[in-house]
Amino acid sequence: MMQNLILVADDEEGVRQALRDVLEDSGYKVELAANGTQALEKIKELDPRAVLLDIRMPDLDGMRVLEIVRETGAKIPIILITAYGSTETTIKAMKLGAFDYITKPFNLDELLAAVKKAVNMQELVSRITSIQDNLDEVKLNEGVMIGQSPKMQAIYKAIGRIVDRNITVLIRGESGTGKELVARAIHYNSLRREQPFVKINCASIPENLLESELFGHEKGSFTGAVARKPGKFELAHRGTIFLDEIGEISLATQAKLLRVLQEKEFERIGGNETIKVDVRIVAATNKNLEQSIQEGTFREDLFFRLNVLEIWMPPLRERKEDLPPLVDYLIKSSNREFGKNITGISREAMEIINQYDWPGNIRELKNICERAVLMSAGPVIMPEDIPFSIISRLKEKQWPADLSGMSFKEIMSDVERQIILKALNENNWNRSAAAQALKMNRSTLYAKMKELGIIM
Repeated sequence: MMQNLILVADDEEGVRQALRDVLEDSGYKVELAANGTQALEKIKELDPRAVLLDIRMPDLDGMRVLEIVRETGAKIPIILITAYGSTETTIKAMKLGAFDYITKPFNLDELLAAVKKAVNMQELVSRITSIQDNLDEVKLNEGVMIGQSPKMQAIYKAIGRIVDRNITVLIRGESGTGKELVARAIHYNSLRREQPFVKINCASIPENLLESELFGHEKGSFTGAVARKPGKFELAHRGTIFLDEIGEISLATQAKLLRVLQEKEFERIGGNETIKVDVRIVAATNKNLEQSIQEGTFREDLFFRLNVLEIWMPPLRERKEDLPPLVDYLIKSSNREFGKNITGISREAMEIINQYDWPGNIRELKNICERAVLMSAGPVIMPEDIPFSIISRLKEKQWPADLSGMSFKEIMSDVERQIILKALNENNWNRSAAAQALKMNRSTLYAKMKELGIIM
């Protein structure tokens, strides 16, 4: 991919030249295409950072070009341009995967802002893809985000759009979904990347100490304050502070946090000096803050200040297509940690992982993969390397409430499956013990399990 190369595709020569002049004056390299066919050829040949694509062109129109590019799986940001803007056209363009949509005549500031966002997003996706292609060279705690599912692509796109904008971000989602990874991705891809990234878990610090941790204290300000101590906000000056579990802080601390957001200043506990800070705030929570506002435990004005941009991290059960690359990454990471050389995971073991709902999300998956790598006696992870707790908690097929439409054979198969699963669970999935309890030999049990689709 050529650095900062923008492809401009428009059938009007005057528009092409004008866009080239504006973009080159802003430091971009520019290639031109006069129609849809040329645009497709140059996208394939040059792999530009972003594409400005006119909708109405001879040969292939912009919508069709966008559709073809997306069918190939290419993630290049495409900004559609037209003199014929309409709500219907905009909706169609966004559904096809357009990055943005602008109309003629152009507002140059809006045009350049859209191009910059597109380039930022593409650079972020390129970094993530490069990391995924070189997994042996990275560690999980460095902030690696794994996954190419549509939900993760939407998150990468959101990060790419705001990394260089000094706005507050609220990351929401269940525990273990990777909210801190998003915060780190925002920081390390922003203009603040060379400055500190400071994390504080608001739920892990007693309330009587949290204010001191955030804002610092002066010597003698309370029992045990034997020296001046700078708070996390001071330590994060010119960088980013990540306030994890923001929903757990008291109303008193919320009021002081609101002042920092509004005025960019505070005083240490026991001090009179007003300290100015330049810091980006990224907060995270797994709580329903709207409900907390209704209950009177969270300030509405603070919520609005924090929630300038909201990013929702999906639970792992909603992006199971990301499980294979996540497992691959975690196996390699665990190999380095434990000095093992596990080469992969068996189909049967992967099927168990796919069937499980992962209530603990990535954090739980990481723990399970570490344990499996540590316990595995062979070159690949097998079903027996996965903890019994996972297998026993798999959602079992429930007896159907409505038998209509089921054949007698289907009903009996369901009965057999429930009986075998019960025997396996009661015997810690020891097949020999389960076969003995069912008064059948092991080979018959194996055959029946295979027939009924029971994974071991």
